[in-house]
Amino acid sequence: MELKVEARNVELKKGWQMKIDEEKEKLLRNYASFVLHLRVVIEATTHHKEGGYEVKIVASVPNDTVVVSKKGEVVRPLLIEAFDVLTLQLKERLRKIRKVKKGADAAPDLDKAGVINMVSPHESYGFIRSVDQREIYFHENALKNIGIEELAEGDSVLYGETFGDKGPQASWVRLAK
Repeated sequence: MELKVEARNVELKKGWQMKIDEEKEKLLRNYASFVLHLRVVIEATTHHKEGGYEVKIVASVPNDTVVVSKKGEVVRPLLIEAFDVLTLQLKERLRKIRKVKKGADAAPDLDKAGVINMVSPHESYGFIRSVDQREIYFHENALKNIGIEELAEGDSVLYGETFGDKGPQASWVRLAK
């Protein structure tokens, strides 16, 4: 993801840059393949009724652009609020894309293969290492015909992948035959 930060009529403070970098990392974890470019503009806006500052975030996503603008007196809370709104908008766009794809596909997605990378029976979750070396989260509720206590690291599994709040996750998991 390409990031560009601009400060207009104000000097970019180190704390603001750190917050922007922190929010960018969250976006990378959750929307790495979805957000292509990210632009953050912080502008001193003394001529506006609201006074103070305007924070504008522009995110380029496939076939579209998401724009969030917030005005107020203090930059850091504006950054937090703007990134929160951006995250909600990205989540909603992905939900709509998935809904359209579901309706368009007559046949279900093919099973994906992977290997149990980590399992935590006491906490009811684990991770699958996909063929392309990504970590896919799963909860014990997604297991089909097997209990979480019966799974071991290195077991071959088949799974269905969805995109959850914190990244890729398995909607169902079963042992490969």
